[in-house]
Amino acid sequence: MAGRILLADDSAIAQRLGERMLREEGFEVVSVTDGETALLRLADVDPDAMIVDAFLPKKSGFELAKFVRETATHRHIGVLLTGSITEPVDMAQAEAVGADGVVQKPFGVTSLMDVLRPLLERVAERRLESEYGAEAPPVPVVPISEEERV
Repeated sequence: MAGRILLADDSAIAQRLGERMLREEGFEVVSVTDGETALLRLADVDPDAMIVDAFLPKKSGFELAKFVRETATHRHIGVLLTGSITEPVDMAQAEAVGADGVVQKPFGVTSLMDVLRPLLERVAERRLESEYGAEAPPVPVVPISEEERV
């Protein structure tokens, strides 16, 4: 499943590790180091999801999640907030701003994909709803026979 991810983290190490994990899984990744730049890049990147450090400088991940949820053109974007043991994410605050989930650093590729893949499925549905409203056509399900499986 390919998609475009906006990765926002002020830690160069976390950013490089995140980029590598996501690219190895087939994602296109655009990285930024602060919340203000993430906000500016939303329109031109048009990400499917954002993985955002909750405690970014200039604009926090909480502020970015709130902005995304309140802006019609970005509302479909999935938002995962990241925190750490030393900077845990307040789950009530994450929910209040409309974040789709929280991932604690350090995380491995498996745990990230376990959260990201279902989120991207919901994002695809949100995109259809934003384009077509309540009249969104159903996503076609094409059965695959055993002979066609790879």
